[in-house]
Amino acid sequence: MAASRGGRQPQNDGYRTLSLSGHVGFGSLPDQLVKKSIKQGFYFNILCIGETGSGKSTLINSLFNTSFDDPVSTHFLPNVRLRAQTYELQENNVLLKLTIVNTVGFGDQINKEDSYQPIVDYIDAQFEAYLQEELKIKRSLFSYHDTRIHVCLYFISPTGHSLKTLDLLTMKSLDSKVNIIPIIGKADSISKTELQKFKNKIMSELVSNGVHIYQFPTDDETVSKINTIMNGHLPFAVVGSTEEVKIGNKMVRARQYPWGIVQVENENHCDFVKLREMLISTNMEDLREQTHARHYELYRRCRLEEMGFRDIGPENKPVRLPCSKSYADRETICHSSASVESLQEAYEAKRHEFYLELQRKEEEMRQQFVQRVKEKEAILKEAEQQVQTKFEHRMLMHREVKLKLEKQKKVLEDEIAMFIEKKANAELLQSQASVSTSVVSLKRDKDRKNSSFT
Repeated sequence: MAASRGGRQPQNDGYRTLSLSGHVGFGSLPDQLVKKSIKQGFYFNILCIGETGSGKSTLINSLFNTSFDDPVSTHFLPNVRLRAQTYELQENNVLLKLTIVNTVGFGDQINKEDSYQPIVDYIDAQFEAYLQEELKIKRSLFSYHDTRIHVCLYFISPTGHSLKTLDLLTMKSLDSKVNIIPIIGKADSISKTELQKFKNKIMSELVSNGVHIYQFPTDDETVSKINTIMNGHLPFAVVGSTEEVKIGNKMVRARQYPWGIVQVENENHCDFVKLREMLISTNMEDLREQTHARHYELYRRCRLEEMGFRDIGPENKPVRLPCSKSYADRETICHSSASVESLQEAYEAKRHEFYLELQRKEEEMRQQFVQRVKEKEAILKEAEQQVQTKFEHRMLMHREVKLKLEKQKKVLEDEIAMFIEKKANAELLQSQASVSTSVVSLKRDKDRKNSSFT
């Protein structure tokens, strides 16, 4: 085979571009990849953010032309909850595992200060779950159910004025974690003139507040033209409906009002078709790639840096894995010099640092515990001393009262003895007086009888 200099220029001077003299077979790699992907299926996860009643469930049903049976939400929840439901859809032998995450109760609270925090925590939790699966020794990423959010459909209420503070805060906190596509829900409630002004106002506020929304890619020549045009239509003004209305001889999905009919798939009435084409038909794979290559990589880098891993060692040399042995011939293969810090060394250093910090905190907690015990002992001793003082005072008072009562008892006993003696004397005198009286009366009776005989 002769070397060829024509065609694409190599990016590395060490590579050479060669021509083939016959069929080899690796040209079927794209077909192999397609077959493998079809067999495995695809994951796509949508996060719907918007106030209760903004048309989230209806739009999702309209986008995928089915009914997901999402339960009706109430306006009286104390905080925001996220409800995730996974479905399997199939179209032309292509399997799609679709997860729809709905924000229940978003914007319904009086205090909306932390309404977006549960959403941020949920997105981070999905990134963390994927990172933990990556860091396992025995990984199963091929069959792993990827729950990372690929796109956030942010529903904006059709007020016709401006974005709410909650909308700006939420999108600002999410733009580095997820691909945001702003949507004006129930867009048939305002006129076309007001709608266009509202769109311009929204984009102006997003730019002025530094909110980065998802831009459809323009680097692919096959879709750059249509994506460039669609980027100018953001935010999409949509109308959703699962009801069919007969127009002429055709049944179409529409919303019927006394003043007329709004057709969901009529581009003159709303941007539903534009959203469906951009979200599903044209840019679904780019949304998946952006989630992995941009948002997840940012989260992964920050988490690994928190764990102490670095790409550059202390001598500004790249960090590599430590030396290992080949399974084939057991020859030692050194990936880095002895002066370059390995990942294992970084892990051990971080572990040692964490251990020292743990010991420091343990010693600090022990000292605090000892100090609190001493303070408690001092308080208890003081309380015990107070109780002892009160007890001794009460005992002294008890002895004084006892002596006083004993004196009173002795006086009372003396009075009782004197009373008994006086009573005995009185009874004796009374008995003597009664005897003398009876003797005198008998003598008188005797004298009376003698006188009567004479």
